[in-house]
Amino acid sequence: MAVTESVDVVMLTKNSESILRECLKSVYENVPVRRLIVLDASSTDGTSEIIREFEKEYGNIVFITENGSRARARQRGIEEADTDWFMFVDSDVILCKNWFKKAIKYAGEDVGAVWGLNFDVTPDLRNKRFLRLLALVARGCFNLRGGMHDTLIRREILEDIEIPERLHAYEDAYIVNWIKKKGYKVVVGEDIYCLHYRPAQYYTFKESVSLAANEIKCGLIYSHIYKYALYYPLLTLNWLIHVIKQKF
Repeated sequence: MAVTESVDVVMLTKNSESILRECLKSVYENVPVRRLIVLDASSTDGTSEIIREFEKEYGNIVFITENGSRARARQRGIEEADTDWFMFVDSDVILCKNWFKKAIKYAGEDVGAVWGLNFDVTPDLRNKRFLRLLALVARGCFNLRGGMHDTLIRREILEDIEIPERLHAYEDAYIVNWIKKKGYKVVVGEDIYCLHYRPAQYYTFKESVSLAANEIKCGLIYSHIYKYALYYPLLTLNWLIHVIKQKF
């Protein structure tokens, strides 16, 4: 299967300065970037300054202000990409070494997307046992719900997709299910992954409740929430792992 030598990379971001520089460095080191398409939700921190630094160095960044839902930002990114395959990558992840070289091995004729494992970690979590447990949680969550943290996608499959704008969550599940309905496989790469550095406040009770409420709201809009009944215990397990780690 022929894969283009370079790919467009679509990144959604808002106030990501804490990890953005390391994220972009890992993207440029491990992916042959034709263009980096950044959809920024009016960041108020140093995000835009960091993007400008990389634009000066690489000269291939398209910066777009997009203040709609995540669904709208995903849709805009899909419309902007024009390589045969393109990649979604979150602005708070670090890609593993040789991410793209490893990912294209999975890109067979019947494959519509290749997803790298997502280790949802805080910067101080490097214990291998915890990481192995998180890998199991990540795979389970993706199989139930989908995800776009580090995903290589065959662009032509999404040419006629219209993601419901109200989906500020589950837009990733919508994309994954769309690909499958088109008759293509979504493959989880065994040797590709990203480290997802959520800020510590994400693991507070207040933030967890807020995120869960948004997930449920969008899940009801999406009308498939019953399929993801097992997803929330997995999220709870993930949250507990980090709380325990921070306490001890």
